[in-house]
Amino acid sequence: MLGGFWLNPDAAVQFVQRTGIDLLDGWRGSQQSSPDSSSADVVLDFPVDKYPETAEHIRQAIAKGKSAICTIDREGAEDNRAESLKGMPTKKGYDRDEWPMAMCQEGGVGADIAYISPSDNRGAGSWVGNQLEDYPNGTKVLLMLE
Repeated sequence: MLGGFWLNPDAAVQFVQRTGIDLLDGWRGSQQSSPDSSSADVVLDFPVDKYPETAEHIRQAIAKGKSAICTIDREGAEDNRAESLKGMPTKKGYDRDEWPMAMCQEGGVGADIAYISPSDNRGAGSWVGNQLEDYPNGTKVLLMLE
């Protein structure tokens, strides 16, 4: 379900309960700031059952300290993709999935990369793109993984 509301403390607690991901993990002791109750403009319920490999990659990347928030930056997507995939060889039968996504300001250098099936990766990318098509650059998005 597409929701257009500010993330509040209750939503953050629900996110942690549903995903098992500590939103502050990876930010503690780092120079990144942790997401607070007003970090997201939009919260999307990601269809984990349809795209399980992508969902698991997002969970793992966030657990490693990658940003849980995606700030839309479509103009930077091509450069971010080139930077994030630099040095990551292609693998027959797999796509290279990025988190944060290339369309995110947080993407690019240092993005977490995982090899996943093309159908899962491309389906998830299409789903996210369709959900976010009406939102402008600069919109902060949080994907909820149930």
